[in-house]
Amino acid sequence: MFRAQVIIKRRPSILDPQGKAVEKGAQHLGLNNIKNTRIGKFIEFDVLSDNREEAEKEVNDYCLKLLSNPIMEDFEFSISDIKSEAKT
Repeated sequence: MFRAQVIIKRRPSILDPQGKAVEKGAQHLGLNNIKNTRIGKFIEFDVLSDNREEAEKEVNDYCLKLLSNPIMEDFEFSISDIKSEAKT
């Protein structure tokens, strides 16, 4: 079994109104050195597979078909073996 961690970000060419709103909030709090705020998503889940290659393919398909909007967003992911986490 594997644990997947996915980060989804808007492409740099796409405006990020939520990021802009948060950045303006920071300025209202006197945090004037905050610039270029971008808001993304972090998603974590388990993959019930004993084969790393199959797990990576399934995570990639999940991201492409459901978790991200391929027109506006990019994603990256990592997977780790849950069994090895338990040993440490």
